[in-house]
Amino acid sequence: MNDELFADLLASAEEMVAIEKGERTPDEKSVHHFDTPDVRKIREVSGKNRQEFARIIGASAETVKSWETRRRNPTGPTRKLLQLIAADPKAAMRILEQTGP
Repeated sequence: MNDELFADLLASAEEMVAIEKGERTPDEKSVHHFDTPDVRKIREVSGKNRQEFARIIGASAETVKSWETRRRNPTGPTRKLLQLIAADPKAAMRILEQTGP
């Protein structure tokens, strides 16, 4: 590793530590924000318990739990499905329950 690359890497690590300690604020254009759906709220508004909700959307109850506790985030088609459910929970549940798992 050349000296310039090592110096950049060291400066980045030092910046990370300073931000973590609250000694520095990160540059806003370098910060990435992710819009994470509130799966627990979506499920509760749908009127389903975790087991029912998981069965209806084709996921395991453990997966739904991990989304609700934000250990994991839904992605791809599941994320889109959750957005549809959030937009109109009663209609979405009615349609999904008719089509089966």
